[in-house]
Amino acid sequence: MQQTTNTILMVRPVSFRMNEQTAVNNYFQEDLDIKNKEINLLAQKEFDVFVEKLRAIGVHVIVVNDIKETDTPDSIFPNNWVSFHENGNVGLYPMFAKNRRLERREDILETIEEEGFLINNIIDYTSAEEEGFFLEGTGSIILDRIHRKAYCALSARADEDLFIEFCEDFEFTPVIFGAYQTVDGLRKPIYHTNVMMCLGKSFVVICLSSIDDKKERKNVVSHLKEDGKEIIDITEAQMNHFAGNMLEVKGADNTSYLIMSQAAYDSLTDKQIKSLEKHAKIVFSSLETIETCGGGSARCMMAEIFLPKREF
Repeated sequence: MQQTTNTILMVRPVSFRMNEQTAVNNYFQEDLDIKNKEINLLAQKEFDVFVEKLRAIGVHVIVVNDIKETDTPDSIFPNNWVSFHENGNVGLYPMFAKNRRLERREDILETIEEEGFLINNIIDYTSAEEEGFFLEGTGSIILDRIHRKAYCALSARADEDLFIEFCEDFEFTPVIFGAYQTVDGLRKPIYHTNVMMCLGKSFVVICLSSIDDKKERKNVVSHLKEDGKEIIDITEAQMNHFAGNMLEVKGADNTSYLIMSQAAYDSLTDKQIKSLEKHAKIVFSSLETIETCGGGSARCMMAEIFLPKREF
């Protein structure tokens, strides 16, 4: 089993803007006082530079264009609707916002097969949407693929029963907790686990102070220590700059790279940067428009592909 991959799916936006349907519980989103057309152009520029940086270090990036007709403002975050696994399984996930459900596209799976990857089995949880239950892929679920553990902060977008079902289907041990952020003086659930936690091969970046319940926090720490992870704790202020929203990938010669946004990098202390550099080379890119309007960052934009290659 591998924790990192060198193949990433990314979706280039055509209708990117602040999604009013997700803003109800994504407290990272803000509106920009410019036209949606300009917002989309800025997001496309950020996207293209980001893809270039990934390709420059040897990451294989499969870029698919979004479709204008579907009007999917969050299509740039494909990791929420799909996950690709080493045994050839693919997970399809139920999405909280109705307009995000249109992001799930069969032709994207076909494109990945055309790239030589093998899809054996699709495990589809999307019918849960009809009952009002959601689990938004590797936004909601942080996978330790080597130790077969799955971490999940419960929220309106991460249902406990669905998460346990996922763990049974994909053979992971569930680690469940609540994670909160302060919004207008109140503690509110963080919408996705991957904004407060990033798990690498030998380290974890995590906002421990967001886990309000001390027993739950102790349990999470205990699992991470048991698996030999160096814990790099970030503050809530750093989390608000997307310092938890990073992803470790493999580049040329199997070199480990930690991918993050400029805002995330700028929020880190020298000590934290030194700790991270022991595990991976850091690559960052400015994603200001995407972060502000989308309320997601570098990690959300990358759907990792671990599928086996087809034998020709």
